[in-house]
Amino acid sequence: MSVETESGPPGADDASSGGDPSTVREVLARELAATDFRIILVTLLGVYALFAVFTFLGGGGLNTLGSTWVQLTFWFAAYAVLALALNLQWGYTGLFNIGVAGFMAVGVYTMAMLSTSPEAISGMGLGLPLVVGVIGGMTAAALVGLIAAVPALRLRADYLAIVTLGLSEIIRLTANSKTLSDWTMETFGFGTGGGSGTDLPARPTDSLTNEYLLPVVQGSGLEITDAVVRRFMWVLAMIGFVIVIYWLLARVGNSPFGRVLKAIREDELVAQSLGKDTRWFKIKVFMLGCALMGLGGILWQGSRGYVSPNSFMPIVTFYVFIAVIVGGSGSNTGSVVGSILFVGLLFEGPRTVASLFSNAVELGAVPSTFAGAVEPLAVFNFAPLLAYLFENISALRFVLLGIVLILIMQYRPDGVLGHRTESAAAIDLGRNGSAPARGDDNE
Repeated sequence: MSVETESGPPGADDASSGGDPSTVREVLARELAATDFRIILVTLLGVYALFAVFTFLGGGGLNTLGSTWVQLTFWFAAYAVLALALNLQWGYTGLFNIGVAGFMAVGVYTMAMLSTSPEAISGMGLGLPLVVGVIGGMTAAALVGLIAAVPALRLRADYLAIVTLGLSEIIRLTANSKTLSDWTMETFGFGTGGGSGTDLPARPTDSLTNEYLLPVVQGSGLEITDAVVRRFMWVLAMIGFVIVIYWLLARVGNSPFGRVLKAIREDELVAQSLGKDTRWFKIKVFMLGCALMGLGGILWQGSRGYVSPNSFMPIVTFYVFIAVIVGGSGSNTGSVVGSILFVGLLFEGPRTVASLFSNAVELGAVPSTFAGAVEPLAVFNFAPLLAYLFENISALRFVLLGIVLILIMQYRPDGVLGHRTESAAAIDLGRNGSAPARGDDNE
């Protein structure tokens, strides 16, 4: 008599009967990758559909919708790069880095000083090729991370957070300094531009867009402006970087290096007892994460053609942490999904809804104080309160962020995808990967 059993994924029976465990891992990895792709795609399309409804309800046309989608995708990609970098440090290794904005600034300012034209209106550069500037910016961010890591990684997580936050502010104030705004040597000059900021090299995608894509769009009769098309091409390049970084970190997580990172996060003393130089591992992963943060700063500010120290306030780091927390610490897919949800529902969503209702509904004069907005509620007049909320939506957005964080910590502390078993979240430590380690299923 045959007994039916629950069938596992393809290849699982072969593994249990002595098959090749590597084949099973490859099959499972492909299935997980397909699932991750579907999760990211469904989340992205859902946010796109939501904003399409908002746009058409507000009377916007095709150009408005295209501009809105391009803007959303830009923020998705920018925060995804930064969230993946932070997840490598915090989610994989447990390094609490609150200096994300500072390492972004190092990357973009180094790129500016290397690649900006010497004749720039604001700031000065050496005029080197953009590729040299990008590599130099990432290298500089990694070196600053090394300088910070050597003494700071000896500290506990809370003290490491204080050190990185202070370093981030030192970097921002240094870029804001008038002393470093313009260095002139005998044959060349460069500088940060001080509080006035500095110009950045032109987007490399613009020339390709002008030559190949714009004629096609203009000939098609679509009511899409040239600016939207140019920004769309830059956003496509950013998505390419997100894919490459995601693949890189997935490889890191699946490697022996990634297993050590997970061991350090769970119990550093145990990792040391197994002969691992945990301090050197933490330094390397901290440098890699800082280099990616520098790249994130370059991609973020590179689309604007200009950067100033005010672009790197501590709130930027706070936003990146929210994206990682929402998606789930320790999950690369969670970092991307968290970035999409953060941008769509918490960052751009409130402003879009406020703009839609303000244009569609006549709410009257906006009260100057909160008391003046609440007082008409006594006679069931909600218009002044709504007008006040929509007018001050940028400030009230922080209240919404706080409420969302409290709810996540209370009901979903692992985030949307943080509960899943991933390479850096629960490594299979069984021999040859064929026997799961005890307790892995519960991690």
